[in-house]
Parts: sequence; C-alpha cells; structure tokens
Amino acid sequence: MTDDQRMAVEATAFRTLLKHLAHRTDVQNVDLMAVGGFCRNCLAEWYQSATKEVGVELDKEAAREAIYGLPYGEWKAQFQSPASEAQLAAMKDSLRKNEGRGF
Repeated sequence: MTDDQRMAVEATAFRTLLKHLAHRTDVQNVDLMAVGGFCRNCLAEWYQSATKEVGVELDKEAAREAIYGLPYGEWKAQFQSPASEAQLAAMKDSLRKNEGRGF
C-alpha cells in the first residue's frame, strides 16, 4: 500500500467512525471515556492538533463541530444526559490508564 492509499484508507475509516458516533448519540462521552479512554472531545482535540500540523488554524469550537456534526452546545442540549456516580468512577479509573501515553 502506498502512503497516499494508506492516508485515503485512514481518512475513510475516520469518516466512518464519525458517522457511527453521530448515529450512536445514546453513547455518552463518559461511557466512551470509561471503556476506551477517549471521547468525542478527545477526537476534536486530536483533530484540531492535526490541523495545526498541516498549517491550518481551527479553533476548539470548529473542531468540535467537525466531530459532533453540529455545534457542541446543540449536541449537549439534545443528547447529553447527566453522568451517574458509577459512570464518573469508571471514567476516572479508565483515565488513569492513559497516563504517559505520549500524545
């Protein structure tokens, strides 16, 4: 596979992940953090960081909109529910596993 092919495949996989997350609004960020150690906001931060690497300036809100598919405040109002104590504890435990990850 060439570098161009790899980048095209990775871009397609990333867009598919975004479509999946857009469909699964029932999955809260706190749940993603608890299980995978990342959430939609993490993806937005990584997206914003990647834009800087290619010489594009994108603010935090624009990066979040690229990931959520709509402004972050609208997504929160429509889909985010309060986190339970159990969800917060699971997220905190998972975040400890992210320490020293280097990115």
